[in-house]
Parts: sequence; C-alpha cells; structure tokens
Amino acid sequence: MSDFRFPSRVQKLREHLAKVELDAIFVSNGENRRYISGFVSTAGYLLVTQNDAVVCTDFRYTEQAAQQAPGWRIDRIGGKPEWLAKLVNEFAIKTLGFEADDMTVGTLERFKKALKENDVDPEWKATSGIGVDLRAYKDSGELELLQRAIDIGDQAFEETADLLEVGMTEKEAAWIFEKAVRERGAESISFETIVAIGPNAARPHHATSNSKLVEGQTIVFDCGSRYQGYCSDLTRTVVLGDADDEIKRVYDIVLTAQLAAIDMVKPGMTGEECDAIARKIITEAGHQNDFGHSLGHGLGLEVHENPGVGPNAKGKLGNGMPFTIEPGIYISGWGGVRIEDVVVLENDKARVMSHAIKMKF
Repeated sequence: MSDFRFPSRVQKLREHLAKVELDAIFVSNGENRRYISGFVSTAGYLLVTQNDAVVCTDFRYTEQAAQQAPGWRIDRIGGKPEWLAKLVNEFAIKTLGFEADDMTVGTLERFKKALKENDVDPEWKATSGIGVDLRAYKDSGELELLQRAIDIGDQAFEETADLLEVGMTEKEAAWIFEKAVRERGAESISFETIVAIGPNAARPHHATSNSKLVEGQTIVFDCGSRYQGYCSDLTRTVVLGDADDEIKRVYDIVLTAQLAAIDMVKPGMTGEECDAIARKIITEAGHQNDFGHSLGHGLGLEVHENPGVGPNAKGKLGNGMPFTIEPGIYISGWGGVRIEDVVVLENDKARVMSHAIKMKF
C-alpha cells in the first residue's frame, strides 16, 4: 500500500468496495483515474480489487503510467476488449462495478459481449458518485494546488480588469485573461471565460461575444485557471466609468448575501441550508425571481464537482471541502451582478481562498 502515490485514496476506495459488496471497480472516468492513481492521459482504465490495482492503457501511455502511478501494475491493452476478460478471470471477479455516470451503454455492452465470448460472465453493477464523493474532501496537497490555481486566476483577472476599456469587445477582454493565466504558469483556463456587458449579463452563462464594452453598465466576468489539473473559479462584476444608483443597490444586495453565507456556513449544514442563507437576503430585497441558479458548487479536478450548494442539495458540508459561494441577481433588459469566491471549510468555519479585488463605491 505504501508504494502507491496516493495510498489513502486507494484504501478509501477499497473500503467502499467492501461496503457495497463489490469484488472490483472498473474506473473509466479520467478525473477519477487521475485522482486515484496519479495517471493522467486521454485513454485508459483502472481495475481495483482488495488486493490488486491495475492501470490498463495502450502503447502510447504505458511508460508514462509507470512514472505517474508507482505501485500500480501497468497492463498494455489493445483495441479489442478481451484484455478485460483475462483480468476478470485472473482475479476471480464475480461482481464488477462500473461508473454508470461515465460509461456509455454502447461501451458497456461491448465489454459485456467480449467477456461472454471468452466465457467470463461477472455480475456487472452500476455505481454512481464513488469517485466524486471521494474527491469532495481535499487533502493538504490538493488544497495547495487549488490555491495556486486560484491565485493565478485572481492575478490574471486583476491584470485584465486594469486593461478593460470602452470599445473593447467581450472576446478581446476574455483573451487578455487567457493570456495572463498562461503567462503565470497555468496549463489552461478552467472553462470558457464569460464576459457579459449590460443586458448580456442578465444571462448567467452568456456566450462571450463581440459586444463592445460601454460605460455605466455592469460587466460580469466569470473566469478560472487550471493548474496541475486543479480548477479555480472566480466571478467579479465591474463597471467602466460611474455606476448609477440602481447598479449600486443591486450590487450591495448580492455582496451582502455572499458575505452572510460565507460568515454563517458551518460543517454539518446541508448545501441547501447554505444556499438558503443568501437566497433569503435576495428574496427579502424583492429579487426572489432574479436568482435562478444554485449558490455554489464544489471544485477540484473539475470546475463543477461535489459538494452541491443549492436549493435541493441534501448532502452535508464538511471540513476539508472547498466550494464556491456565488449569488447573483439577473434582470432581463438591464443586466446582472454576480460575485463568486472559493471557500474551504476548516476548523468549523469558511476560509476564503479567493482574493481578487471586489468593486467598491
């Protein structure tokens, strides 16, 4: 066990296998593969039993897998899936879990057919959320990588904000951010940057366009960087020139809601209860119909992962979980305001990981 790059993750997975009475789990999701083994590629699988751990990948990645996943057996596989039949037979697997949230019906049927043709017929059992549930809690090493991704995104946003000017298009503003992220050592942006001016900002996930920035309207800037696999997520709302009283009023409501949620969220709360803190403030201000998305979401190897933080999020929040807090108000024909920070629960309270400057009046 100690030879693994992430021994505790393998152990937790095996404990879960025992709990749900599976002989093995067949991991197909790329982020879960990376999280459990350390192997990063566009192709491959993991097969994990109580006593064995195998990375299955093709010729392109076998050497890389051996370097990235110490302690794991590396099996070179070909295009036909007979190799899985051999492994199932070798390890005497009777019940085999697969990731139902990731594997397509077509791929599953192809594997089942190959196993039957080789006189191997385990009971396939659909699993859901095993990897993402494990990934919701971040260890200290993960939090360091996440903090670096956040710092890069924060710095890149602040550089971009200083360069925004009237007449620049949303796409041009987004490109400034993307260049700034890469210049600071990120491998990429973590999602397509959203820049939304004026009425465009009434759409929470506006597709960044050639609309030009103008004075006196809100600009919602939703952005993030990816560093060594870990994703940041930040939203700021800015205004070129002077903000009018309506912008100030709406911005103050959103900021008050965000700060209240950050201050009051505690381990043991459900995501639904955290969401309700901010939603109550926005509702009491008369904008109950203008906040149509969840308050936040977990993040890590993916920009959206567990825990959920929204009206129907029944799962409990716990120490070691990072997630976003991002209330917003969106008014058709006028625009929108959203403010987003990443927090992590530590010592029974939220620690803010995002430090990009917020607009002040």
